[in-house]
Amino acid sequence: MERVTVARHAHATQGRIRRKGSSGKIEEEPWKRKGRTQAAKDGKEGSAVPRRDALLRAAMLGATLAGWNEDANAETDYVYGDWELVDLPVDPEVILLDVAFSERDPKHGFVVGTRQTLLETTDGGRNWEPRSIAAAKDEDFNYRFNAVSFSGDEGWIIGKPAILLHTTDGGSTWERIPLSAKLPGTPILITALGNGAAEMATDQGAIYVTSDAAQSWKAAVQETVDATLNRTVSSGISGASYYTGTFATVQRGEDGRYVGVNSRGNFYMTWTPGDTFWTPHNRVTGRRLQNMGFMPDGKLWMLTRGGGVYIQEGGQGSEEFAEQKLGSRGFGVLDLGFKDETVGYGVGGSGSLYKTVDGGRTWRREKSADNISGNLYLVKFFENMGFILGNEGKFLRYTA
Repeated sequence: MERVTVARHAHATQGRIRRKGSSGKIEEEPWKRKGRTQAAKDGKEGSAVPRRDALLRAAMLGATLAGWNEDANAETDYVYGDWELVDLPVDPEVILLDVAFSERDPKHGFVVGTRQTLLETTDGGRNWEPRSIAAAKDEDFNYRFNAVSFSGDEGWIIGKPAILLHTTDGGSTWERIPLSAKLPGTPILITALGNGAAEMATDQGAIYVTSDAAQSWKAAVQETVDATLNRTVSSGISGASYYTGTFATVQRGEDGRYVGVNSRGNFYMTWTPGDTFWTPHNRVTGRRLQNMGFMPDGKLWMLTRGGGVYIQEGGQGSEEFAEQKLGSRGFGVLDLGFKDETVGYGVGGSGSLYKTVDGGRTWRREKSADNISGNLYLVKFFENMGFILGNEGKFLRYTA
């Protein structure tokens, strides 16, 4: 097991805030710590991340059809309502994919992305510095770090080609843990649970759980989603028969439940701890699904192509959804994030930013963000801190 110290780029400039304005049965334990496992050789750089790339493509298409002006000079105001734009020391071509903060030190956090991008902050996201992990350096691969998660000082990073990194000292040092070539799908989500425990999900619906810092893993579901769908061809799920696709988006709720939208957007699936298989569901509208996630109260929210927003009616497991008023003007809405049970934000194409103060029932557009020359596709909150990620290195910090 290789343990290394995070290298610090002495020449890097700190970020600053600009204040001018395979289907089938899943193996029980595919990981054995017997040395470094060679990553799957499917390209110099990991292929597109289903969640982020699917959202970006949809946003770019919507922006193009709406006559989006890509003139970067239009971006003259750097404070957008409750948010301010932060300069990150990254190439504009880098796609930012996730952000997480240590529970022990809430001002200490990390951003990950393509080209093995790893940024660190110690002041709550005002300034960022690039970091590199020697254990992730490989002459043959340029890894995409898909997700990062912390519980206390224990953190995890997963990426593509399949890679798993683990730290127990707040990110000062990282060790690389081998992943089996038999892993079904690409790791796209990791959740740190503390004391050596974590959950990892792949784009084929595999969910693995460890309680001993990845020395061993246990499969939480018995088969991948395509195997489940092809086994239940009479389920009545549109597009499920002979399904060979993957999840475009996967999100995990605070209670351990998962929701995933298939890559075509024509149905979604849910999983609850203790279930043997994923449960498929038809979409509730003629529009294809864009993304789904969890409200603070545990209900599901649903986004559809063209900017539709729906919130689950009834209790958990209900397939009834009510459409909410958002007024997207035809731009795609790509993600929702909630600060608490009433205040939340939606983000989308061409700098679209929306706010709700009534739990998602009504939304208003933050017009001050209209001149952001890019697409916003991820919003996350940590206690009173919030962050929005976008293409071309766009990174917004919550200031309200």
